Amino acid sequence: MSAAKLVQYIVVNGEIAKTWPKGALIAQCCHAVAAVGHLYAADPDTVEYFKDLDNMHKVVLEAPDAAKLVGLGETLQQHDVKHKVWIEQPENLPTCIALKPYPKEEVQKYMKKFKLLS
Repeated sequence: MSAAKLVQYIVVNGEIAKTWPKGALIAQCCHAVAAVGHLYAADPDTVEYFKDLDNMHKVVLEAPDAAKLVGLGETLQQHDVKHKVWIEQPENLPTCIALKPYPKEEVQKYMKKFKLLS
């Protein structure tokens, strides 16, 4: 699999996307992406993805609320899709989910109901 065919999805809690400062929201996504990159560093798709740092492909989507974000996390876990749900502490608030890099066709079906974050 070439890195060009791999994509990393990030899904943000839409409630906080509308109310939190942009910098705080971006930091949450960065935390989740860093964590999932570390957790799955040895995964073949992750290794391939990081071979071409100048051409990484990410898609940032929005879940309408925390419940939908948690539901997505449960669905991903049931289907063994490797990801990290970022929970902001001490609020215990799910802020975003980052998937490890995947071939788009393997995970797009789980992402179809979410819109691009705007």
